[in-house]
Amino acid sequence: MFNEHTHNDCKNNSGNNWHPVIRYDTSHGFAHKDIVHPSGEVYKISMAVQDFNDALTLAEEELRIEWKFFRMQYMHRIKGDGKNE
Repeated sequence: MFNEHTHNDCKNNSGNNWHPVIRYDTSHGFAHKDIVHPSGEVYKISMAVQDFNDALTLAEEELRIEWKFFRMQYMHRIKGDGKNE
């Protein structure tokens, strides 16, 4: 069971700071994915599964498979491309 979060961070080219890109957590009582924009704005998306063990498995699998895609989307947002994606 996870009650904190599983996440993916990336560094941008302008410095050594890590920035959150996507975060999976259950901190609000339900399993969800937070998409974090460079502005700090966070969009919550409810996960398809609500059993916390299944949600952790799904989050880890999605991050393992899709981390490059999530990073690419974030970098496009930094450049101003796809702000509302």
